[in-house]
Amino acid sequence: MARILVVEDDETTRHLMARTLVAAGYEVAEAGDYRDALPILEGEGQGDLLLVDLVMPGVNGFALARMAHLRRRDLKIVYVTGYDNVPVREARGPILRKPVLPDTLVAAVRNALSAAA
Repeated sequence: MARILVVEDDETTRHLMARTLVAAGYEVAEAGDYRDALPILEGEGQGDLLLVDLVMPGVNGFALARMAHLRRRDLKIVYVTGYDNVPVREARGPILRKPVLPDTLVAAVRNALSAAA
């Protein structure tokens, strides 16, 4: 079973994405920002995929993904955002537009996890 870390500052959105992924058979950890996410990324059971919001207080999703990638080169990343103009060249994975439909979220996660490193 793949492990996913969902990092999203909006609690309702975070819980909905987490619940969708649990229903699809994934093990899910949740974090509201980078301060909560980093200890999870450094601990045991670090996860196979980081699902991260791009715009959050403090450290944005691209910066958190870079920090995560330094710790785990094989970590897959999927980004979510409610904004149109994002620097896509920084992305290490797909960028999904909020609101993300459950089927779209699960498909993006499956595709990212099955992609070669």
